Amino acid sequence: MQSFNIHEAKPHLSRFIQMAADGEAFIISKAGRPMVKVVPLSEAAPVQARQLGFMAGQMRVPDDVDKMGAEEIEALFSGLGATQTDVFRNA
Repeated sequence: MQSFNIHEAKPHLSRFIQMAADGEAFIISKAGRPMVKVVPLSEAAPVQARQLGFMAGQMRVPDDVDKMGAEEIEALFSGLGATQTDVFRNA
């Protein structure tokens, strides 16, 4: 991939834009350090693929996860507040 100094690119901007439009990507540097990569718009940016299972073995889901908090949820939907439920539970 070609690299051009920013001072070289300034007076020839239209030529460099045409190069990119024609599909030729290049780098513009400042003081020898790469600053930007110029690519045509039709060239899609690389998409990072999602990685499944990247946390495998780092977490454990309890077997009764679907039953956790069932009593509290039932109390909320039955119209009994948490304090009322505690009173009946302790009786």
